[in-house]
Amino acid sequence: MAWSFIKIVLFVVVVVALTLLFSIIADSGSDVRLTIADEEISTSSYTFAILALLLFPAFWLLFFILGLVRATASFLAGDETALTRYFNRDRERRGFEALADGLLALSSGESKLALTKVARAENLLDRPEITTVVFAQAAEKSGDKGKAIEVYKRMLDDERTRFSGVIGLLKHRLEEGDSKTALKLAEKAFILNPQHDELQNTLLQLQSREEDWEGARRTLETRLKHRHITRDVYRRRNAILAFASAKKRIVQGDTDEGEKEALAANKACPGLIPAAVLAANVKSNSGQEKAAEKILEKAWTLQPHPDLAAAFAALKPDESPTERKRRFNKLVAKRSDHPETRMLMAELSIAEQDYATARREVGALPIKYPTVRSLAIIAAIERGEGSSDAVVRGYLTKAVSASRGPHWSCNICHARHTDWIPVCSHCDGFDTLEWVETSEKTVLPDNQEGLLTLLTVDFSPVQDNYHNNNKENSHQK
Repeated sequence: MAWSFIKIVLFVVVVVALTLLFSIIADSGSDVRLTIADEEISTSSYTFAILALLLFPAFWLLFFILGLVRATASFLAGDETALTRYFNRDRERRGFEALADGLLALSSGESKLALTKVARAENLLDRPEITTVVFAQAAEKSGDKGKAIEVYKRMLDDERTRFSGVIGLLKHRLEEGDSKTALKLAEKAFILNPQHDELQNTLLQLQSREEDWEGARRTLETRLKHRHITRDVYRRRNAILAFASAKKRIVQGDTDEGEKEALAANKACPGLIPAAVLAANVKSNSGQEKAAEKILEKAWTLQPHPDLAAAFAALKPDESPTERKRRFNKLVAKRSDHPETRMLMAELSIAEQDYATARREVGALPIKYPTVRSLAIIAAIERGEGSSDAVVRGYLTKAVSASRGPHWSCNICHARHTDWIPVCSHCDGFDTLEWVETSEKTVLPDNQEGLLTLLTVDFSPVQDNYHNNNKENSHQK
């Protein structure tokens, strides 16, 4: 920068000096005499003007020699490209102009023109860390995926562009649905740049999709380390991964490690319903029924859910309806006003054939919270109390247009799921399932009499009836 400024100043000084000199000569009109030391040189003004004009290329030559000397000094000082840059200044200038034109064309949507300009820049510039990246983007925008993949593969040979090349290939594998290759590419990119936020998230999703739970937990720790997630989010998602790993280990026969992970998952996140159910089963299988009950009671306090009630009932499958209702009072004590609790206790009262208590438990839910389940409960109560079929059918008719109640739904794609899973089977979102009620309506079968018989007569033990009714509702459309 300083050298360029000096050259500009010298050029201006020379131009001004020559202009003044020509003005003086033109005004005098006589010969020009120059005295150098003791020698006097006399020449005509026109000859002197021609000689003065020749000074311009002389000055240019002087600047060239000075620049060359400066580049040589930089080369000797360790700048290996100093001489190359000096001799290729014009070529580099044209290359950067072509690159700038390519970027402008790319930003304005002229992808074909951008490809042409960037290809020219590639020929003129020896800067692959710039030109190949822009060339790949231009190929992507123009729809030439083959060319883009070719460029991304070429980028793998240069350390400066390797990460961008892997990311480009990763995106293509994801678009084509090749999860296994995408996972390998994501792992390679993660080694190159473990701090990249979007890459961490992509790798976590791919590892979860391929059920690489141990790898996913390591990635999650990295996200926490680089502060891309909060401690609370880390605790919940780590519990989810531990729960998924526990299920996998138990299925594969590694029961001891699986049970340890199940209990650890429940301890880290007591409100994670499937983890609570699995942990309660672990405790129950080891003869610790009281500990299993405490796990389910804590989970119910955080989020009442049919799966928790079914697991609680399964702890003592042979008890009588009266004994079961008495034991369930401990489960629901802290959430007695929750709709899930009230419907559960109403169902237990129906199983006990205590229809008056069942009516008190369900209260105004069929009016204020009209779902398939609450309307089915009141229909069963009416049938149990001897009401006419017309009254019972009236509630079933209302159920036709009623909500199906809460269900597992993805908060990204809103897909319904019968059971909770760590990764949405529709959009591959990790930890996106929520127990919520949507605006979808149920569709009951045409034979309502058959449904009436099922709801009001065939009362199996509550753990089966409660759990299966909810699953049946979640399947109906």
